[in-house]
Amino acid sequence: MTFRPGLVGRRSLTVTAEDTAAAVGSGDVPVLATPRVVAVCEAAACDAVADQLEEGTTTVGLAVDVKHLAPTAVGCTVEAEARLEAVDGRRLTFSMRVMMGETEVARGRHVRVVVKREQFLQRAGCV
Repeated sequence: MTFRPGLVGRRSLTVTAEDTAAAVGSGDVPVLATPRVVAVCEAAACDAVADQLEEGTTTVGLAVDVKHLAPTAVGCTVEAEARLEAVDGRRLTFSMRVMMGETEVARGRHVRVVVKREQFLQRAGCV
């Protein structure tokens, strides 16, 4: 498994009522919830390295530092981009950016760790 900085993943999300702060319990306003911002960024990071993973491995989230900068209404579409910035053994550090057109909705950093899927699930008590 060889990861090189510069790998990029992208995910888009069209905001629905289920994606709002009021729906997920992270506030009471009908705009894109921060937990959903984090989720779309994590999905983009997973996409960035998916083709580089060895069989039987996956990545899991370790840390997220996000600044949610602008509200996004139901019906609007955001585009998340995660760029692999650093590789330290099994630890992968990504920069993240979420845009709605020309508006920066969020930005931050995300760390994922490469794990052996079966061992991870056993440790979690899932298998």
